[in-house]
Amino acid sequence: MKIKLNINEMAKDLKLSVLYQGDVEYVEINTSDLNRPGLQMAGFFEYFADNRFQLFGMVEMTYLQNLDPDLKAQRLDQYFRSGLPCVLIGRNLTPPEAMLNAAKKYNTPILMSGLTTTKLSHKATVYLDKVLAPSISRHAGLMDVYGVGIMLTGDSGVGKSETALELVKRGHRLVADDVVEIHKLAENQLMGRSPEVIRHMMEIRGLGIIDVCTLYGLGAVMLENQIELAINLELGDVQNVDRLGTANEYLTLLGVKVPTITIPVRPGRNLAIIIEVASMNFRLKSMGVVTAEQLDSKLLNIISPPDKGE
Repeated sequence: MKIKLNINEMAKDLKLSVLYQGDVEYVEINTSDLNRPGLQMAGFFEYFADNRFQLFGMVEMTYLQNLDPDLKAQRLDQYFRSGLPCVLIGRNLTPPEAMLNAAKKYNTPILMSGLTTTKLSHKATVYLDKVLAPSISRHAGLMDVYGVGIMLTGDSGVGKSETALELVKRGHRLVADDVVEIHKLAENQLMGRSPEVIRHMMEIRGLGIIDVCTLYGLGAVMLENQIELAINLELGDVQNVDRLGTANEYLTLLGVKVPTITIPVRPGRNLAIIIEVASMNFRLKSMGVVTAEQLDSKLLNIISPPDKGE
C-alpha cells in the first residue's frame, strides 16, 4: 500500500533537521525498509531499491569524501536521478556540496539526525511500520485494565462510556472513547488509539464532553494500547451466553482474531467489576490456567474416579 507522508510531520516525529526540502510537501512510500546506498556510491545500479528511504551513515559518507570530485558528482547525479523519496543522514554528518546540488537538481528532500546510523534506522523503520500499517476505525471504546487492552463494543447508548468512566475512577486507563483507530502492526498484533481531535475526551450522556486527562490526571490516560480482548455489552437477556467460560468466541479485525466476551447489561450489574475480573481471568488463561477446565476435570473424577489398582 502506497501512502503520502508529510515531510514536516515526519521530521517533527523523528526529531530530524531538514537540510533541503525544496517544494516537496509529501513523499510517496510503500515500504518501511531502508536502503543504505554503499553499492550505489561504488557505481553498482543494476539492483537499486530506489523506492525506499535512503540512509547514509559514516561508511557511505567517508567513501564519498574520498572519491574524485568529478566521479563523485557523476555518481550522485545518477543516484538522485532515480527519483528517490527521501534521504536520511545519521550522526549529524555534513553532506558534500555535490550531494546538496544533486538533491536540489532533482528536488529530493534531505533530513539529518544526531542518532547513530543503527538507531536512526531502527527508529525510522518503526515509524514507517506504524504509518504504513493497515487501519480501520470502529465505534467502540478502548481501556487498559490490569495491563490488558480491552475494547468495549456494543450498540449506541448501551453504557460503554459510563463503564469506561467507572474503570477510570477505579484506577485504570482510558485509551479511546467512542471511536477507536485500529492499526495492524504485525501478523497478530493490533494497536488501538483515539483520533487526535477527541483524544482523552469522553461523552457522558446528560453531562456532555469531559476531558479525562484534565479531571483525573496523566495517569488515567494512554496514547495507544494493544487490543487483546473485546468485550461486547448487550442490553437485556442475551440468549446463548456462555455460562461456564468454555466457549471460544472471536471478533475478526484486519484478519486478526480477537477473543470476545459478551456481557449482558441489566440494572444493578456492576460492569466495571465484571470487566476487571474478565481482565484478570484473561491473563490467567494466557498462563494456561482455565478454571472451567479444572472444574470439568474435578467433576469427571467424581463421576468416574481413577482406578487405584489393587
